Amino acid sequence: MNEQAVIGAILGCAAGDALGLPMEGMPPRRQARMFPSLEGHCFLFGRGMVSDDTEHTLMSAQALIQSGGDPALFATLFARKLRWWLLGLPSGAGPTTLRATARLWMGYPPGASAVWSASNGPAMRAPVIGAAFGADRALMARLVKASVTITNADPKAYHGALACALAAAMAAEAGPREHVTAQRFIEELERLLADEPAGEFMALMARMAGAQRRGFSAAAFAAELGFARRGPTGCIFDTAPAALYAWLANQGNVKNAVIQAVRLGGDTDTIAAITGAITAAGTGEEGIPPDWIGGLFEWPRTVAHMREVGRRLAQTAAAGVAGRPVRLFTPALPLRNLFFLLVVLARGLRRLAPPY
Repeated sequence: MNEQAVIGAILGCAAGDALGLPMEGMPPRRQARMFPSLEGHCFLFGRGMVSDDTEHTLMSAQALIQSGGDPALFATLFARKLRWWLLGLPSGAGPTTLRATARLWMGYPPGASAVWSASNGPAMRAPVIGAAFGADRALMARLVKASVTITNADPKAYHGALACALAAAMAAEAGPREHVTAQRFIEELERLLADEPAGEFMALMARMAGAQRRGFSAAAFAAELGFARRGPTGCIFDTAPAALYAWLANQGNVKNAVIQAVRLGGDTDTIAAITGAITAAGTGEEGIPPDWIGGLFEWPRTVAHMREVGRRLAQTAAAGVAGRPVRLFTPALPLRNLFFLLVVLARGLRRLAPPY
């Protein structure tokens, strides 16, 4: 996979995450009233910040660099990063990830630390795996499984995460000018999941292909799945189809794809992060609106840091050998997370006021 695809997946994730974060948990109707325009960031005075979606993507990328793409070593390294990530006092992390990380601290090895859950955490860190290692589909699948089984024991989580990784791989191969058809995507996904009990998920994918053939918008597809009023939840069987459909319907157009994903409501930051990562794997950084990237207010995980992680991961994937991770000033993370939490609490108070 080329360098721009990997960098695009990381920055697309960050841009979607930051754009969707202020609306997280809102039903579509109220979101449209409170945020009539989604042209730019609105988290903090016109700037955006990222949540655990981008943090996990970057931790996964760093573990991939250090492991050289070896699934067992990747799992060990990512589990170690998860443990230290928890000490940074992150806010907004899902209960599944928190419970699994607590089990890691208790001495459970990767794979035994997972809890029974089909949450969407594994899907948010899957596109970067597909963008970097998707040329080898079998290796990509093993890396996704290694990532999933650290936190989620329910096979559904693997099915959805693998679909998101495959989408990023196929988007990267197609580039900004070619489009991946839903049918071709589903056929390849079926081959990868041939030995899995994935009938329920593949039925969702079939409905997705049918909706695309009928020319449905992302919102119309969401209505068909039954979450038009509340928005997709944090279940991977809500999140993955929503993000995949937003990508399929807007290939080559990161802006439209992410905005349509956010407008679905519900778990907007994760859905938009996955959509942004997949779509930008096809366009590279050039396809992301510059103000979405320039408007990110992040430190120590700056945009320059994200680019360097993507560049080094692409080199590692191409060479097939382990590399050195990109340095991060970790002592700053608790302070950053405290500031982030204060902004989130202030925004929560604002939601108590109209418009409803």
